[in-house]
Amino acid sequence: MTFAAAPLPLLFLDVDGPLIPFGGTGYRLPAGPREESGNPLLARLDPALGPRLLALPGVLVWATTWEDEANETLSPRLGLPRLPVVDWPEPSEGEGRGGLHWKTRTLVDRAGGRPFAWADDEITPADRAWVAAHHPAPALLHRVDPRTGLTDADFAVLADWLGRAAAAGSRQSVSVAARTASRRPSGDRAAMP
Repeated sequence: MTFAAAPLPLLFLDVDGPLIPFGGTGYRLPAGPREESGNPLLARLDPALGPRLLALPGVLVWATTWEDEANETLSPRLGLPRLPVVDWPEPSEGEGRGGLHWKTRTLVDRAGGRPFAWADDEITPADRAWVAAHHPAPALLHRVDPRTGLTDADFAVLADWLGRAAAAGSRQSVSVAARTASRRPSGDRAAMP
């Protein structure tokens, strides 16, 4: 008998702040020919972040106003494949009330009840409280310091949380499969390998 593994948790990634820090000078391109990108902030994007992001036990999803341009511009520089992209709805008059970030409701909808982590530089306690009240699965809203972008400490927090969420999902998947198998009539059990 084979059991489908539980899907990995989602990791929603913001770009400006977490991947392209606002403070300091950021990553320095090596000497030699440089590609003219038209966006001077791209010089702050550290290509070493890509392999580190890919090593995390989660499904990477762009959650940025860059939208699909993140796949066109950032993914190649980071060595990432094309990632899913969150499509943002048109802003409404109610957005931002009570300190809630305009991305929060959309990300909870996009998660669809699945565990998720969100790395962004604008997360507030209001976002954490709203997600806790409206999302049935575990969620980590991780605020990244926009002056430094993602650091070793941020990667440690994300890796730990995503790893625990992935392991819990796998345990839950096995438990559900075991309960399902135990409910089958005895004749069905005999046919299982």
